[in-house]
Amino acid sequence: METTLRGVGVSHGVAIGEVRHMGTAVLEPPAKQIPPEDAEREQGRARKAVEAVAADLIARGNLAGGEAQAVLEAQAMMAQDPELTADVNRRIAVGSTAERAVYDALAAYRALLAGAGEYLAGRVADLDDVRNRIVARLLGVPMPGVPDSDEPYVLIARDLAPADTALLDPTLVLGFVTEEGGPTSHSAILARALGVPAVVALPGAGELAEGTVIAVDGSTGEIFVEPSADKKAQLESAAAQRKAALSASTGPGATSDGHKVPLLANVGGPADVPAAVEAGAEGVGLFRTEFLFLDDSKQAPSEEKQVEAYRQVLEAFPEGRVVVRVLDAGADKPLDFLTPADEPNPALGVRGLRSLLDHPDVLRTQLTALAKASEGLPVYLEVMAPMVADRTDAKAFADACRAAGLRAKFGAMVEIPSAALRARSILQEVEFLSLGTNDLAQYTFAADRQVGAVSRLQDPWQPALLDLVAMSAEAAKAEGKSCGVCGEAASDPLLACVLTGLGVTSLSMGAASIPYVRATLAKYTLAQCERAASAARAADTAEEARTAAQAVLSGE
Repeated sequence: METTLRGVGVSHGVAIGEVRHMGTAVLEPPAKQIPPEDAEREQGRARKAVEAVAADLIARGNLAGGEAQAVLEAQAMMAQDPELTADVNRRIAVGSTAERAVYDALAAYRALLAGAGEYLAGRVADLDDVRNRIVARLLGVPMPGVPDSDEPYVLIARDLAPADTALLDPTLVLGFVTEEGGPTSHSAILARALGVPAVVALPGAGELAEGTVIAVDGSTGEIFVEPSADKKAQLESAAAQRKAALSASTGPGATSDGHKVPLLANVGGPADVPAAVEAGAEGVGLFRTEFLFLDDSKQAPSEEKQVEAYRQVLEAFPEGRVVVRVLDAGADKPLDFLTPADEPNPALGVRGLRSLLDHPDVLRTQLTALAKASEGLPVYLEVMAPMVADRTDAKAFADACRAAGLRAKFGAMVEIPSAALRARSILQEVEFLSLGTNDLAQYTFAADRQVGAVSRLQDPWQPALLDLVAMSAEAAKAEGKSCGVCGEAASDPLLACVLTGLGVTSLSMGAASIPYVRATLAKYTLAQCERAASAARAADTAEEARTAAQAVLSGE
């Protein structure tokens, strides 16, 4: 009998197939004692297992490239953390086996992360994956992970570690559903990059029986269990219509009455550029530069290395716009040479621009590298700072850009509510705003973007978040400047229309979402988008806002 479940749709498309569950997690190793003379051997076993897991994660990252590479390299650094190594060795010295010492040391670290504030608590799933991989290697059992199957299937998991999501084979994994996670979790972002339909934050997903046929709608978040033939035909027809609309939609982003809305790509490095070009991106709206700095947490990359990487991206968009975000370190992206180690809540501490202003040499090197990388190129370079709180921050960043001889527009990201509230003040110092809706939602609602239990507050349709977007866009219009969105909100085609109606001047997203957004925008006039935006802001909940906007755009 057909039943319907609802989670949070995070990656467009429809998948229909049999359920396959993620491989079970490693069992807890027995707590047996070893004689003192075995301690050195066990410490060696632990060290080799950690090194092998870290190497495997880095190799997976190299294969996946782009954003996935940065995420997996961060996981490898987590595995090799010197404090963890010391803790493992200490536990072995007092009688633990290598596998039990690793299990207990990572359990203690897990408890610290879980209580260390929103950002770090969101890395617990990544840490669990590291623990499972090391313990599995020590026990000589198969790694937990994606099931082996000769037939395509829909993957069900409590949560998906980045190492698994990054290398999903889209020819076998038709889509995936998780109990945990949110619309801005690593798995959601990587699913969009792969173009795999996905639904997260679905309570009870693990109770779906192996082999059950389900239909996953990654746009609506609906899961149809044992769908009828009519429902399958309806979903497949809708998917075919969407695919035809995508193929027919080409060229620059615009509404049906010609109001231009440049559609840009979010990239994590040179590896993401080919997909962005193929999708018809008009430039880059968010170039995350962290991937360069995660290679070595002990020191910043050289100016020469940075110049080479930046130039590869800039050369791909002649006459296009490329917006570079300077290093956003801290919180879930700690760097030994930059980030304080003893902050009680790193998400609310020294991160983003604050870290760079505390280490002006790192900022100066990056800005100088960007200046050199853009020399002689016809690209429109824009550089923005993350986590700008007020005009003082904006001025400090603009001054640093000028001091480095950077010939580019300087901008500020709006990720903190204070920046939206005082946007006109900030725009006295910079030339554009870019809304990072992922963090803006997180800080507005005090809701960690990685925690499924609070995913409703991470929903970019929340009217309070739309109010902050509108305030920022209105301030930019009053100052004659631009205001784009580079958060994952821009990847929702319906919400893209609402953002346009709120006055946002450009939209940046994962490359896979660009055709969907382009095709949807082209169906409506600017006036329709504005009416949909007003209707959404008048609602009281995210679900009501989406429904109200949909009603306006469908003419109901």
